[in-house]
Amino acid sequence: MKNIYFICDAHLGSLAIKHRRQQERRLVRFLDEIKGKAGAIYMLGDMFDFWFEYQSVVPKGFTRFLGKVSELTDMGIEVHYFTGNHDIWCLNYLERECGVILHRSALTVEIGDQTFYLAHGDGLGDSDWKFRFLRNIFHNKFCQWAFRWLHPALGMRFGLNWAKHSRMKHNAEAPYQGEDKEPLVLFAKQYLKEHPEVDFFIFGHRHIELDLALSHQTRLIILGDWITQFTYAVYDGEGLYLESYTEGEAPL
Repeated sequence: MKNIYFICDAHLGSLAIKHRRQQERRLVRFLDEIKGKAGAIYMLGDMFDFWFEYQSVVPKGFTRFLGKVSELTDMGIEVHYFTGNHDIWCLNYLERECGVILHRSALTVEIGDQTFYLAHGDGLGDSDWKFRFLRNIFHNKFCQWAFRWLHPALGMRFGLNWAKHSRMKHNAEAPYQGEDKEPLVLFAKQYLKEHPEVDFFIFGHRHIELDLALSHQTRLIILGDWITQFTYAVYDGEGLYLESYTEGEAPL
């Protein structure tokens, strides 16, 4: 079988990233280098720092990335796009224009002879009431409808600045809280009790690299990000590997 790739958290367009154009180009070069080996690519959320679709308007920019994704799907490579907490507001543009398969919730999928539980990770096991309150507002259909009445110039400015504030706050957080406190680890352990068939949990959201054995059969992977770490996971039909992309070196 061809390789299956997992990436997340590029936050393209973020006002908190100094060299945004170079970052996008690096991601596009990676996608270009793996296209001959890829059977499918799973983008597990927050590929954009803020993405909001109006009825006939989408955010400007990202032409290199969107063009490369369209090329991949035109080649017959499945590109699965998961909405995260920064790009909840996808309608159908990415599906219709770029050919992605859009997922708005967690997905359990059989790949080869292994079972994967895939999700962005926001809201899973997280007891922070402020985050959960905001998440409920962002997912609320009425709030989304009301926001679309803002002129796109105002809506995008507000969204990008909100996302920048979130990114700056996130950068100050502790990277890993340990097995007994890390929300995604706690969620996976609890979920595994009722679904022991899962071989791999793969999440984004936390911007940390983690490869943790939950049992003799099951591993949990947190993918890092494509801002400073440029990490990804690849499944070749036999093993799952967490790797870092270095330009000039051929990726797995």
